[in-house]
Amino acid sequence: MNPDALAEALLAVIAPLAEARREGSSAGLTAADLPLERPRNRDHGDWASNAALKLGKAVGANPREFAQEIADALAETPGVASVEVAGPGFINIRLDAAAAGALAKTIVEAGAAYGTNDTQRGQSINLEFVSANPTGPMHIGHTRWAALGDAIARVLLASGATLVREFYVNDAGAQMDRFGRSVLAAIKGEPTPEDGYPGSYIDELARRVEAEVPGILALPADQQVLEARDRAYALQLADLQDSLVKFNVHFDVFFSERTLHARGEGGEPSLVDEAVERLRAQGHVFEADGAVWVRTTDFGDDKDRVIRRSNGEYTYFAADAAYYLNKSDRGFHHKIYLLGADHHGYVHRLKALAGAAGDDPEKDIEVLIGQLVSVNGARLSKRAGNIIELDDLRDWLGTDALRYSLARYPADSPLTLDPDVLTKRTNDNPVFYVQYAHARTHNVARNAAASGVDRSVFAPELLTHETESALLGALQEFPRVVAFAAETREPHRVARYLEELAGLYHKWYDNCRVIPLGDAPVDDVHRTRLWLNDATGQVLRNGLDLLGVSAPERM
Repeated sequence: MNPDALAEALLAVIAPLAEARREGSSAGLTAADLPLERPRNRDHGDWASNAALKLGKAVGANPREFAQEIADALAETPGVASVEVAGPGFINIRLDAAAAGALAKTIVEAGAAYGTNDTQRGQSINLEFVSANPTGPMHIGHTRWAALGDAIARVLLASGATLVREFYVNDAGAQMDRFGRSVLAAIKGEPTPEDGYPGSYIDELARRVEAEVPGILALPADQQVLEARDRAYALQLADLQDSLVKFNVHFDVFFSERTLHARGEGGEPSLVDEAVERLRAQGHVFEADGAVWVRTTDFGDDKDRVIRRSNGEYTYFAADAAYYLNKSDRGFHHKIYLLGADHHGYVHRLKALAGAAGDDPEKDIEVLIGQLVSVNGARLSKRAGNIIELDDLRDWLGTDALRYSLARYPADSPLTLDPDVLTKRTNDNPVFYVQYAHARTHNVARNAAASGVDRSVFAPELLTHETESALLGALQEFPRVVAFAAETREPHRVARYLEELAGLYHKWYDNCRVIPLGDAPVDDVHRTRLWLNDATGQVLRNGLDLLGVSAPERM
């Protein structure tokens, strides 16, 4: 019996009791209104409910007396071993071994689907993260946003959302011209321009551009800059994409900022032009001092925003507006932005933009700010000179350790990683601890097969040891952990859950044998425990996959 089934059983008991006490008091009551929790002290049972405390006043009953009525009725439910009332009206529920143990077979048969849920079904989400400038390698900050953003995407997809992972390529504006001039200077053997990009990666790009366009210096001067810029941009963007693939991060869309400013072949308005007029039609655009403004203060912004300067040039805010509207035009009703620690000022600006576009700033847009991350002993990139590169970190610490550690903490938590811990193969290293538990489940299964233990029998009533009860209770929680992680955009909850599950598995392993001792015969308890072993491995594997981390079968 899983938590959802138990909640339904609880509803079936409470609804008629509530009606008998006060007519209409159960109207609209659903199983979702009757949350169940795992007691911290397992002596109190498998599940606890505060339903009597929540509903006592509505039904005109003393909560403890109402709790006793519920307990007496629930105790008759198949699969429930006992029900007790504690304190002012808490209901502690203990399942019988067969009902609790049946979950092991459910998990094995569900496989990779166990943990998926439909709590986000109907949500059409555009998740934008990383969005590094294509003028240099990705740094340690981008590494954190990549790990977090991809993990958020995974838990949302596992919870039924329709979602696209999107990378916004900032390939327009003065920065790209500075980038082009920097590469061209390197091709010419000249010093980096004063406002240019330093680093040996520029020299590398220069050599690659010259190899693609051997006669670049024979071109007219203005074409030299354009050719250097666009060729180097394509190469650097491909390098960024390659770094992300190696980091096990997938993007569905790489959206070019240039497309927002591009006019049609017949001179049709650009998306930025159209954005200004669409906001004007909403009644939030005004003109002052020769410039065009959006009255974002109507939606909580600290000041109104210029969208087109008096010289006719569009601002960055104009591109933001066009991009936001484009997401809506592509059918994304909900937009999530994961931005770096230096983008706090964007929160009110983007929410105000949503309001000016006719959306609900509290429902249709989320802006998550990720805090800074550092690594003890990390060296600046030899190629870029002033950053710690994603590729260097991955080569040093490994994709799994890096991804797991970055997803293990909330986005708004400053973080310092300790390489001495992350490179250890000990229980002090959280990712090793979880991966080792998974590998151990496979080792147990291999040894079981060699000893003649198979899953030909499943007798869940035999899973009576206290460590089995604790392990089954944790396995039941996995779908709810995934759903909550999706709802709160907090994949670190999956990581912390996996560590708890690994600990419970190790305790079970120390107490309950899957393989008989010595010459003892194989019996049904061994076969049934193999189901529980394999179920645990499946959940560990599913959870690690949600974090983009591998689940090795041997370590």
